[in-house]
Amino acid sequence: QVQLVESGGGLVQPGGSLRLSCAASGGTFSSYAMFWYRQVLGQEREFVAGIGSAGGSTNYRDSVKGRFTISRDNAKNTVYLQMNSLKAEDTAVYYCKAIGGRTYWGQGTQVTVSS
Repeated sequence: QVQLVESGGGLVQPGGSLRLSCAASGGTFSSYAMFWYRQVLGQEREFVAGIGSAGGSTNYRDSVKGRFTISRDNAKNTVYLQMNSLKAEDTAVYYCKAIGGRTYWGQGTQVTVSS
């Protein structure tokens, strides 16, 4: 059973930065494609960014391109989301997802962008 634990969320002012981390345990991290999603209360969960198992391919939703960067460290079983130039509309609970035969989700971490 794979467990995913997100961290790094918090309150930040518009224009600020945060780095989210998602630590995986219980599986073969290097074989999983990894993703970040986000969800605002009352709305559907939406894709933010994804990265291939080897880290060579990434993709992003249009609204975060040029501001967010997804990366992974397979030696540390961790995927990251560097978020720069944050906007109020980035406020959400951010979730980590792993796909490797089955799909696994973390518990989420709150990101609030507000002055």
